[in-house]
Amino acid sequence: MKIAALQMVSTTRLADNLVAAQRLIARAAGEGADLVALPEHFCLMGHSDRDKLLIAEPPGHGSIQQMLSHCAHENSVWLIGGTLPLRTDDSQRVLNACCAFAPDGTQVARYDKIHLFRYRNDLEQYDEGSVIRSGSEPVAFDVDTREGAVRVGLSVCYDLRFPELYRALMDPPCDLLVVPAAFTHTTGRAHWEVLLRARAIENQCYVMAPAQGGRHESGRRTWGHSLIVDPWGEVLGCRDEGAGIVMAQLDRERLSSVRSQLPALSHRSDFLRALRASH
Repeated sequence: MKIAALQMVSTTRLADNLVAAQRLIARAAGEGADLVALPEHFCLMGHSDRDKLLIAEPPGHGSIQQMLSHCAHENSVWLIGGTLPLRTDDSQRVLNACCAFAPDGTQVARYDKIHLFRYRNDLEQYDEGSVIRSGSEPVAFDVDTREGAVRVGLSVCYDLRFPELYRALMDPPCDLLVVPAAFTHTTGRAHWEVLLRARAIENQCYVMAPAQGGRHESGRRTWGHSLIVDPWGEVLGCRDEGAGIVMAQLDRERLSSVRSQLPALSHRSDFLRALRASH
């Protein structure tokens, strides 16, 4: 199965971002991708966090979700729609939701970002909790392929720093972890690649991370470096900055080989069973 991470430099204009996303999805599909993923906040990188409130949609309805469904169907791909803001019962809070669609346009999964980024230094500060409500449940789903089902686990950006979420996604084991992101340039330069490779190595699966990558109209600079990593931690593809596509093959034989040669996942299960029995 070919997988594609789409990198964007999203603007403050919803309509322009949707057009840019549609073009990248169609291009990836034209190059043979079976599963395509957009970055976090693909539909809007506003001047302030509160701009998310202005474009928030009710779950299951709205132009952003309709566009994602249409693109999945039109291009016959599995599509992971980065993130978009969904309304809650609090008019001042939205969910940062990652929605996945099957090739027939049906929504098959939705993950609401659990861990909310907060960071401050002398030059920049962020607090996602000011407008985003945290999700609460890990989410994974199965992708049907000619070679059998591929299990896909969803996460978003700052989640990457919390390995316990990914361990929860490994019961049963995922074959692919997807991490749509908008990492800051500061934190991305320091930690992005090492964290992605660690999640791939410790969970013995592929990791795909589509990212925002460049200078945005608000002045914010995102790290980019959209990556695809294999179960041994090897980087299969990377795009430093600017809009574009990173594509690689998800090889079921490679997955099986890594897991059989070094059966760490089963070793951990044995340890946990012994630990529970001792208590």
